[in-house]
Amino acid sequence: MRFGTALQGSHLGYQTWVIAIYLLTTSLKGVSSMKLHRDLKITQKSAWYLAHRIRKTYEVDKATHPGLVGPVEVDESFFGGKEANKHADKKLNAGRGTVGKSIVAGVKDRSTNEVRAEMVPDTTKATLAGYVESNIEDGAKVYTDEAAAYADIPNRESVRHGAGEYVRKQAHINGMESFWATMKRAHSGVYHKWSPKHLDRYVREFSGRHNIRCLDTLAQMGRIARGLDNKRMRYRDLIRDNGLPAGARS
Repeated sequence: MRFGTALQGSHLGYQTWVIAIYLLTTSLKGVSSMKLHRDLKITQKSAWYLAHRIRKTYEVDKATHPGLVGPVEVDESFFGGKEANKHADKKLNAGRGTVGKSIVAGVKDRSTNEVRAEMVPDTTKATLAGYVESNIEDGAKVYTDEAAAYADIPNRESVRHGAGEYVRKQAHINGMESFWATMKRAHSGVYHKWSPKHLDRYVREFSGRHNIRCLDTLAQMGRIARGLDNKRMRYRDLIRDNGLPAGARS
C-alpha cells in the first residue's frame, strides 16, 4: 500500500525505494543525490526528491517524545558557506565568522546515546535555554560550554573552552562535538551545500541515523520503512519558496 505513505504518488519501484533506504541507512555521512542518481539510474531530480522523502521518516511527534533523563551534553553549531567563498552578489558584508550561517542546537543523553538536534533562530538565552528545557527531564544533569545563554539552566556544569579547558572529570561536551564533526565532514565532503530551507531535514537524518545505529542493518531499515507511514511529501511543497530561490536543491 502506497496510499497515505511517503511512497504515495511515486513512480519509482519498490526495489528502488529499498535500495535507496539501504544506502541512506548504512552511509554514516549520508548519500548525495548525484550518487543516488548514478546508483539507482534515475534522474538527479528524482533522486533528490526520493532522499528527502526518506529523511522525512525521521520526524518524531514532539508532544509524545519524553525528555532526556541525562546526564545531557548541550552544544550549538553553525552550518553554511564561508563569506569569502561566495559570489559578490551573495555576500552579506556584515562581518566574519558565523555571519550568514544557520544555527543548529543539539542535546545528547549520555545514558542512552540519543541525540536530538534542530535549527534555532538565534543563540540568545531565551532560545537556547528554552530548547534545552524542552528536551530534558527536570533534574537532569547538564553539561555545556561557558556560553552565557546556558548560565541559568539548573543542575548545570560547564567547561571553559575559551580558556583551553575541554574536559574536567565528567564535565565535557565531547559527544555533541563528535556529532557535529560527522555532520560537517558530510557537509564538506558529500553534499557541499545545505540550504537553510532544507537544513532541518538533514539534521533530523543525521540524528535519526545516529540513534538507531546500534541496531543491525535490517532493523534499521525496518525503522525507516515503518516511518514512511503518514509522511507523504509533495514535490511542490518541498520546493515551495520560503524566502529562498524556488527549486534550489541541496
